[in-house]
Amino acid sequence: MTHIVLQNATLRLILDPGSGALVGLTSADGRWEILNRPHLGLSFYLLMPLPDRRNNPVYGEKQSAPMVAVSPDGTAARFTWNGVTSEFGGQHDVTVTIDIRLTERQAVYSMTLENRSDLIIESAYCPYLGDVQRPSGAEWFKTFIYRYAAAHEGNLFPVFDNMRGYFGVDYPTLLPDWNAASGTPMTPYILLRDAKQGLYVGVNSASTEFVTWLLELRPGYGSSIDERIPEGSSISGKDIATRFAAAHMPYVKPGETRELTPVVLEVFEGGWQQGVDIYRRWRDSWMKRPHIPEWAREPHAWQQLHINSPEDELRIRFADLPKVAEECARHGVKAIQLVGWNDGGQDRGNPSHDPDPRLGTFEELRQAIADIKAMGVKLILFSKFTWADRATERFRSDLIRLAIKDPYGDYYMHGGYQYQTITQLLNINTRRLIPMCFSSEEYLRVCDDEFRKMVELGADGTLFDECLHHMPTLLCFDTTHGHRYGMPTFANDRKLIDNFHAISDPVNPDFLFVGEACYDWEMDTYQLSYHRSEGKQHIPLSRYMLPDGLFMTAVTGFNDRSMINQCLLYRYIISYEPYNFKGRLEDYPLTLAYGKQMDALRSELRDYFWDGDFRHEIGAAVTANGALHHPYSVFVNRNNGKSGVVIANYDETRATTVQVRLDSGEVLDRYRLVDDAAWRSTADGITIPPQSAVVVIE
Repeated sequence: MTHIVLQNATLRLILDPGSGALVGLTSADGRWEILNRPHLGLSFYLLMPLPDRRNNPVYGEKQSAPMVAVSPDGTAARFTWNGVTSEFGGQHDVTVTIDIRLTERQAVYSMTLENRSDLIIESAYCPYLGDVQRPSGAEWFKTFIYRYAAAHEGNLFPVFDNMRGYFGVDYPTLLPDWNAASGTPMTPYILLRDAKQGLYVGVNSASTEFVTWLLELRPGYGSSIDERIPEGSSISGKDIATRFAAAHMPYVKPGETRELTPVVLEVFEGGWQQGVDIYRRWRDSWMKRPHIPEWAREPHAWQQLHINSPEDELRIRFADLPKVAEECARHGVKAIQLVGWNDGGQDRGNPSHDPDPRLGTFEELRQAIADIKAMGVKLILFSKFTWADRATERFRSDLIRLAIKDPYGDYYMHGGYQYQTITQLLNINTRRLIPMCFSSEEYLRVCDDEFRKMVELGADGTLFDECLHHMPTLLCFDTTHGHRYGMPTFANDRKLIDNFHAISDPVNPDFLFVGEACYDWEMDTYQLSYHRSEGKQHIPLSRYMLPDGLFMTAVTGFNDRSMINQCLLYRYIISYEPYNFKGRLEDYPLTLAYGKQMDALRSELRDYFWDGDFRHEIGAAVTANGALHHPYSVFVNRNNGKSGVVIANYDETRATTVQVRLDSGEVLDRYRLVDDAAWRSTADGITIPPQSAVVVIE
């Protein structure tokens, strides 16, 4: 039978009607043959564990020929397998339907599973690509995914990163290396790319059903000492191929039918920014941003202050907190994030949010917050709802019922965090943390009751630490919580905060919800995201995905000019944190002084560097001695359409001289340093001293 060909503006798909396999995939212009060896084509994969043999796969390429239907306009094809055969279980009454539909630029894959067998369909791969080739002439080929407000890149060529121990897999396997970022909703897309082009693969639904991105190098390394891919197309008579799958974990039980999350493919030209733009256009079609208090929309800085840990530092009593606020008011710091105020200190006693009686009474904390607000400083209370402290009687006698459970009925456990004493730093008496099930309405009511305490204290907001994950869990299997078997543990992350909004809005409609490194979808209910971004290679992915979002980062060094410059580069709010957020502002005068100069600069030029449209490195090139210079960021003034560029020099000892060229051809003719208000001409280049930054405008 003749192959089926589907083509749009970016892709040309070739499908084998006899197997349903994708046997050819090229960019529409023909320059990139992504799949070009038909005998390696694949269709789907299922895992259907048997009672005595868990690893019981169903290989799509081994099934009987499917029923095939092609739309009259040639833009869609449907493949249906009525019954499947597994490797060790024989035939199963399962109908698998794969729909492939073209839009103007994308190929949309949808899979439906109708399970009339007596087994659970645990996982499914769709789409499943049998032999992903790098672009012709590519010097490198990598993955690109979201991780903790930034990005992670995995090597696919010339080396291949094995992200799982060799003992546990037959082939080098690349899965995201941090469990929380292993799939949706935190990581809703992946890019497979070189320097000039790439393949975007992403979900096409806002569903929190878990989908991850899996790559395998077959048959294995040529040279394992450096993880190098074998040369050529085969080795020892075996095809060399990189397989890619969108791996779903639906846990379809007997008698259930499930439509899996659709996944799209699109080829793009350019760098990672152009790939991420595909995601942004889709995300913007459905996600809205919450109301943001006026004060938080202004250029400003915070201080994070830790007053107690599980090892009982008891640093500052509630009644003395206004003295901290006086210092903040004196230096123009707008908000204090207060950590360790709860009974037992940070990461102890969760999910309790009672004030620690050793630091003062509930009324004393409420009065301190009122006094601080009277100074014009906001007080944000640190909170944590993800965990229960396993050491508490409350967990052992009650909350254990609502913990996330694994398929064996046991609760999962996070190892916890170590604080201060050598006993705990050696992990001897660490408080173990148990992830709780947000799909339990009963646990959500527990969280509501704990959250009300912060509203009653009169706080201006809360920062929910670790709102971004439920480590080490992805699914909950305890159906007594009122959810289905294998429920995604991220499913109610936003519902939790929506419930909190319903409590706080009638009392204080400007109550601020802040989360730690909120993944992108959480920003439809959180107004601000806090993260730590130390590192000269930091990729501001969250900022690029949400150019107008509020993001804040930690600044801990005692002369932390480069981190202050990073805040200017990426429009991050400064969180002053001397002594790792256990000190006072005036403990590090050099950092504080430079931070105030930076905030004054972006307040003066806010049309560019605060309210402007963040473009990262799109729209300009910055060079030094003929080579590209990093880091820099382009902002476009929304009032006049003109560009401004921030350029930093992270070198600790050497100055650098750079040139800027806008893609538009317009000339940026003047610049100034953060700590020198004098404007200089760009005619002879832009000289940036060590650990300094400049802004350049027309």
